[in-house]
Amino acid sequence: MVNKEEVIESLIQVEDPEMKISVIDLGLIYDVKIEDTHAEIDMTLTSPGCPVAPELMAAVHRAALLTKGLDSVHVNLTFSPLWDPKKHATEDGKFELGIF
Repeated sequence: MVNKEEVIESLIQVEDPEMKISVIDLGLIYDVKIEDTHAEIDMTLTSPGCPVAPELMAAVHRAALLTKGLDSVHVNLTFSPLWDPKKHATEDGKFELGIF
């Protein structure tokens, strides 16, 4: 059975193409739900007008599908709440962003 942590581990490799920081460290992945061999991923972007949104969502989808035991993935885009690096980024992400 696949768990949330395994999917998150797969997503660590996905970097925001503009910031070159993992989507996990940026805090762009809001939730991962697993049901049998399917994952639902709720993610956001650094801004609603992000020019690389389709590319980033596709990269998250591809990376999640590499998780052993998953057969399907759906990526849901949300802007609620709006992304705030001070609230959502990991400590490593804040360090890379220069937020101390």
